[in-house]
Amino acid sequence: MNVYKSGLDMLRLALKSTSPWKCDSFIRTQASSCYKIISIVASPQLGRKNTHSFKQIRFYSQHSSQDAVDLQVKQTTEAFEVSDQADSTPFSAHLQKCSCPTDVLDAVKQFPASQNDLSSIFSRMRESTKKMTAEQQRCELQLMFEHPGFREVCERVVSDAWRMRCDDLAYTLLAIINLGVSQHTRIVQTLLRVVQERLNQFDNRSLSVLAAGIQQMENGNNVQALREALGLLLKDRVPEISNVVVLQNMMRAMGKNSPKELKMQLAIKTLSLADEFSPPNTQYVFLSLAAMDLNFKPLLNICSKNIAENVHEFPISRLVMVLKSCYELQYRNYSLFSSISEYMTNTFDMWSNKKVILLLLTFEDLYFRPVHLLDAFAERIIQKPDSLTLKDLLSVLKVFSMLNHDLKERKTEFLDCITEVLESYLPKMTPSELLKVNYYLALMEHFHQMLLDKLMQQETLEQLLQTDKPSIKVLRWLHTIDLCLQLDKPQLPSFTSSKPLNITVPAFEATANQEMLSAVRSIVGTHAVQDSVLEQSIYFIDCVITLPGEKVETCGLHEDCGSPECNQRIAVICAQPNSFCFGTTHPRASLVMKLRHLEKLGYQPVLVPINELNSKTEEEKIKMLRTLIFPAHESPESQKISNNSQQKEDIS
Repeated sequence: MNVYKSGLDMLRLALKSTSPWKCDSFIRTQASSCYKIISIVASPQLGRKNTHSFKQIRFYSQHSSQDAVDLQVKQTTEAFEVSDQADSTPFSAHLQKCSCPTDVLDAVKQFPASQNDLSSIFSRMRESTKKMTAEQQRCELQLMFEHPGFREVCERVVSDAWRMRCDDLAYTLLAIINLGVSQHTRIVQTLLRVVQERLNQFDNRSLSVLAAGIQQMENGNNVQALREALGLLLKDRVPEISNVVVLQNMMRAMGKNSPKELKMQLAIKTLSLADEFSPPNTQYVFLSLAAMDLNFKPLLNICSKNIAENVHEFPISRLVMVLKSCYELQYRNYSLFSSISEYMTNTFDMWSNKKVILLLLTFEDLYFRPVHLLDAFAERIIQKPDSLTLKDLLSVLKVFSMLNHDLKERKTEFLDCITEVLESYLPKMTPSELLKVNYYLALMEHFHQMLLDKLMQQETLEQLLQTDKPSIKVLRWLHTIDLCLQLDKPQLPSFTSSKPLNITVPAFEATANQEMLSAVRSIVGTHAVQDSVLEQSIYFIDCVITLPGEKVETCGLHEDCGSPECNQRIAVICAQPNSFCFGTTHPRASLVMKLRHLEKLGYQPVLVPINELNSKTEEEKIKMLRTLIFPAHESPESQKISNNSQQKEDIS
């Protein structure tokens, strides 16, 4: 396929060119005048900017790590490496000894650099900064931008871009972007235009490097046009690509907006090379599919198995990247998660608090409860609670409360250690942090006097509710904490007779599951069932079964009771998959509090996993509900309702 002929009109429209380049000869005569650099100004701010006039070139450094991309490019280069020893020059030999960008620019002054050396100059400047700290990079890049040789090298690239080889164009563009040069400068735009004109001449290696560069760029006219042209070219090129790294770079460059057909073509071709995957390849498959927003389970399952079997070969940072990609793709694999959790537990002493917390937060996003890892971390916290920062404490409380992790006899000791350290941070806490701390503790039915006192102060509440329209999350969390103080009745002197906050929360919008409702009515009769019940403005119940004859004690807060005793009430609740920890029926997050409070309101809650219910026939649904609501082999009149705790399962 000839992209130049078939896509030139599209490219011209996207570029809005006022003087279109018709051929290489036109470029040869116009490049130096059209793209002459007027000035190069080093900005005192080291950050990527997008709103600069093309009349001047301004260069800015980029702080974000490009280690993943650099490794991909390195693998691509190694895969296609061709010996160039015969072309070695004194300049190239001296270039390898340079340890920073300014050394490279000084070398350009001392040794004559040919047109073929331009790519090496920028690549070496980038390579020399990779192992520096962030602060060192800032200083070195600032010196590079201010060096007079930097302007001269950029001018040469602009004037000679049309003569450069395809691989040199690709490597130069990648290095310049990684050095933090704004993509709105003429040097970048010139390279993009020349690449568009010569895209058909790029081999697979050069295309891979080019893809690694444009995947980091924002969607300007030139970049978007190049992505579209690259997509057209790939439709013909994909079948002949036999290198995994090249395919992954293409996937990441195409991004989420590429056609679904091209995404599938790339994913299927990658799947055909699965037998050749190295451990790094399996990791980058997750990142590449996430970059395209393509949940391709056949490929993900193979990579999950490979990582699970070789988990010890991956740094913790890479494993976290894999898990984050799983979250982006809404992909869950129990074997993968379990193997990572088990590996971390077996090597627990190797990992710092920061790394363990980072992994646990990622697991929490995926609703996965790593039981043994949580137990080990809780034990470390009990032994050394002072090692945690305030940010660490907030993360720990979030993970343990949202996953509803049961520490059994160690729970009180664990929470006492946490709250003791929180007291020391109390003067530094913002109102939002106070709200989070008290909410997470309330989920675990733990209340701390000083933390609650601080939250309930008028000044704190005013800051949380100061806007005309506070967030729904803030309102619900405050309402929940207020409800806990009334229903859980903590033994705190200041709150035994406290007045409610009277927080108004938005109306809860939900409808009862009609299939489940029909099955329940067929079991107990229509007259005994009330559907769509809302308790305390936040607890929705699909249906309530009222059975005569049974008398139960209530907390006296339900307005319909009228007396300390009332008929037996069974709250049947349809639970979505995200209400449970992944792979189990262990309740998580707000569902835990809902079950606890419904019991204190006089209900006997019964959880019905909605996915399991929907997969059954009508007869199987009735049988399943009868088993959940009434214990097997006994009549409903004589048997008490089984407690929901019998339905909970732990990950072993």
